[in-house]
Amino acid sequence: MIVSSWNVNSVRVRAVHIVDYLRDKKPNFLLLQEIKTENKNFPNNLFLKEGYQSYVYGQKSYNGVAILANEKIENIENNTINDPSLQSRIITGDIIYNKKITKLICIYVPNGNPINTDKYVYKKKWLNIFEKYLKKIKKNYENIIVAGDFNIIPSNEDVYDPKSWENDALFKEEIREKFKDLIKLDFFDALRHFNKASKTYTFWDYQYRSYQKNNGLRIDHFLVSNNLKNNLRDIIIDKYTRGLEQPSDHVPVRAVFI
Repeated sequence: MIVSSWNVNSVRVRAVHIVDYLRDKKPNFLLLQEIKTENKNFPNNLFLKEGYQSYVYGQKSYNGVAILANEKIENIENNTINDPSLQSRIITGDIIYNKKITKLICIYVPNGNPINTDKYVYKKKWLNIFEKYLKKIKKNYENIIVAGDFNIIPSNEDVYDPKSWENDALFKEEIREKFKDLIKLDFFDALRHFNKASKTYTFWDYQYRSYQKNNGLRIDHFLVSNNLKNNLRDIIIDKYTRGLEQPSDHVPVRAVFI
């Protein structure tokens, strides 16, 4: 089973790249973030031609998440954390993996900048609500896969210049602690399980030739239940997509389960 996650920064702008990715990597489930469109404008038919059903929780111009699936997925739910702001940031579904139900969770965590505004307060509140949600569903699900754009830089090794990010909402110590709190709920940071090298990034800003200089961030993550650790064969950052014409500033992260 292959599960990929990708902040596409507009699904309609990146539609051709997404189709190419589906054809090339053939994920069973592709979790999309920042689709930036309402449900009615999502290119369902384009992906259906490739054999993928689309499950969408959209929002006009901003945010938005979706799951593309070429295998059965049930119990699709939107805003399962009951975010009072009703921003389109989480979509979930149940899949069958190794004859057991696995909860698949696609998230787009708020950015939170600037830190001295309500946006930062909202980010902390959102993460607190999400943590409570995970604690609740763990009572009914042994297997959980959480993937998406967390907008969190977990450690110094995950950013090209830690000093310059000290007062950014992605790197504030209390935000990094919230990432650790999620892991403590019996999850593991899947990419770091396989790749402990520094300068391993999933995002490069469009400005300042960031990609060419490899001035990146690791903010797109997979948190996987510890009891699935032996089932995860590999996790790959598909960095090549950042070098395409008119790319997203994020690249897909692909988890391969046996």
